[in-house]
Amino acid sequence: MANGSRLTTGRIVVVVLAVCAVGCTQNPFRQTASPAPSGVSQPPGIAAFAPASSPPPAPSFLDTDPRQLEAGLAHSRQEAQVMQDEIAALREQLASTSTQLAQVRAAGVPASHTAAPASPPGSMTPAAMQSAMAAVSLPGVEKRLDGSVVRLEIPADKLFEPGGVNLLPAGSALLTQVADEVERVYPGHFLGIEGHTDTEPLRNASWGSQHQLSVARASTVFDFLTSRTALKQGQLFLVAHGPNHPVVSNATAAGRARNRRIEIVVYPERSGVDAGATATTHPAAATGGGG
Repeated sequence: MANGSRLTTGRIVVVVLAVCAVGCTQNPFRQTASPAPSGVSQPPGIAAFAPASSPPPAPSFLDTDPRQLEAGLAHSRQEAQVMQDEIAALREQLASTSTQLAQVRAAGVPASHTAAPASPPGSMTPAAMQSAMAAVSLPGVEKRLDGSVVRLEIPADKLFEPGGVNLLPAGSALLTQVADEVERVYPGHFLGIEGHTDTEPLRNASWGSQHQLSVARASTVFDFLTSRTALKQGQLFLVAHGPNHPVVSNATAAGRARNRRIEIVVYPERSGVDAGATATTHPAAATGGGG
């Protein structure tokens, strides 16, 4: 029995050795490794055998053209110089502003008042012109502030005979009143005499156009004011607009009557014809006669 047991045991040992010699690849109990599912980290032992990807090549300037490098460096230096110049200019402006502010504060003048434009000598501001306009008393005469000038609108039908240039008696009295009020409120100021008409065809063959009629009427007013009132020729100038500047539509009779007018335009500058006034440039030279 003992010998039989030894033989059996020896056979078992031989079989085991044979299986081991074949290798693990033929082991029926060996489980093949499968790739880890997505989102699951690979075990360290298996990841060690995974093929490693080659790293990206490190950047190198060895293959770059030296001329390109020099051009880029020169451009960067140029931009840096421009920025330095701008900073220097801003510093100069800041220093100048600070100096002006210090001077203003030392003089005791508010900084907000330094930029206010000064009125020419002998002239009135628009606010002063409007305030003085309230003192002008002329019933039946429209008055309005137009920028820096005051316009006194006199209906032509109250001054002239229909279609003509001869003054009515009432027209002469009205012009005398206008001259007195203007000289009282705006003594020595430049005055524009502007003639306006409507767009209706002329009935009087003496005038070739509405412009000629407006010139003739403005001239009649000029002659009357300079010969019959205290106003001086150096204060007055003429402008003829014809129908070019209506104040209302010419579609109705009332509108056309409103547009037939003489406007006495009071300028803020004084002419210097009265004693004590400062002479200034004639406003017609700067405005082209108004409008």
